[in-house]
Amino acid sequence: MRIAFFGTPEFAVPTLRALAATDHTLAVFTQPDRPVGRKAILTPPPVKAAALELGLPVYQFEKIRSREGCDAIRAFGPDLYAVVAFGQLFSEENLSIPPLGAINVHGSLLPLYRGASPMQQTVIDGQAVAGVSTMMLVKRMDAGDVLMRAETPLGENETYGELAERLAVLGAELFMQTLDALERGELKPEPQEEDKATYCKMLTRDSGRIDLAAPRKVIHDLIRGTNPWPGAYALLGDEKLKLWRTLLSDAEAPEGLPVGGLFGDQKRGLFLRCLDGALEITELQAPGGKKLDGKAFLRGRNIVGSVLA
Repeated sequence: MRIAFFGTPEFAVPTLRALAATDHTLAVFTQPDRPVGRKAILTPPPVKAAALELGLPVYQFEKIRSREGCDAIRAFGPDLYAVVAFGQLFSEENLSIPPLGAINVHGSLLPLYRGASPMQQTVIDGQAVAGVSTMMLVKRMDAGDVLMRAETPLGENETYGELAERLAVLGAELFMQTLDALERGELKPEPQEEDKATYCKMLTRDSGRIDLAAPRKVIHDLIRGTNPWPGAYALLGDEKLKLWRTLLSDAEAPEGLPVGGLFGDQKRGLFLRCLDGALEITELQAPGGKKLDGKAFLRGRNIVGSVLA
């Protein structure tokens, strides 16, 4: 079978590697190289790097819907699309090309969390279960028939980054199962229940702003759901203090310390008083500084008694 693979970030790489280990003929379509870091070094997307390592042809388009994009796909002549976190919308012409359609790997248990940030939102919402789905790609975002799903427990302290690594592998396994079922003629597409659909937007830098008036579990889930990007933060004076990891704690705040107050010491660690208890801050970062655990942070900067905003 001739398969056109569409993907961009690290999340898509395990599926690409799994496909490359088969006898199918592949061509890889991904986004252009982008400037990265303070020095704006032009860097290929992870899928391109993996594809070149695997000896696969790579095509990069700013807009796959362009005439050039459609022509390149037609020239390859795919039977099927494999789509994993490509990051662009397909046109009707794009979707009309492969006779077997397009199978998409999505990082949620559809119809939950359609949209741009399904894994992050799963964590932010404090779900106990996460998962991936394969679905038939249609022009309407994440609304195609579901082909298969795979669930996994979500740890109470697991971050978005840690979950994404696990779901990337689970998604690759699910895609290969789906492809096998397609080749055997055993796929049973399941229309999504529209009344159960939920949506999530693309996160921005401001998505990590902590509402210190929220319950501690809500704050804890926001912190882990925005790790590693965009990072959760609160203001310490005029500075953004990033909180990367926390734990629900039984520690009792000193009497009179307001919500948002910091307490603890170098022996016990650093804690945040919340509306309904406390969080231990196990990893944080001051502007321009390194990520440190709470005890190490207090050795260099005594912020006990300060109140975050």
